[in-house]
Amino acid sequence: MDTGSDRPGETAVATDRTGADSGGAAGEPGLGSRAPEFVRARRALHLSWQVGVFLVGLAVVVTGVIMLPLPGPGWLVIFAGMAIWATEFVWAQLVLRWTKRKVTEAAQKALDPRVRRRNITLTAIGCVIAAALIGVYLWKFGLEMPWNIEGQ
Repeated sequence: MDTGSDRPGETAVATDRTGADSGGAAGEPGLGSRAPEFVRARRALHLSWQVGVFLVGLAVVVTGVIMLPLPGPGWLVIFAGMAIWATEFVWAQLVLRWTKRKVTEAAQKALDPRVRRRNITLTAIGCVIAAALIGVYLWKFGLEMPWNIEGQ
């Protein structure tokens, strides 16, 4: 590991062989390329590796975006594409760290008893309103469907 600058008065930053910083919180890997050492050692090979990783990640993300309106796990596939990008690109690693942090915060909030009671109450109110609307429709029109115009 390189510790940054040898000049006095400058802040030293721990970096690994690739020049990327060595990570933030405990348990988080450092930022930067996770390509094998022999790939990183050759600039042309590393650049083609990055292009390949980008194209594979792009294909997965585009597939996830297509799945959003269609049946399928769209968001899961999009995050899988981001994880592919994160193996090579710092910006994707930062986006994934931010996303993980937000998902963890949302999960913690959802487990809060007050939030759960509020959500259950709102769901019950929504069900009562939906049942009332269905009841009014059935009372007024019977089981006649609105698109069935032959019955009139």
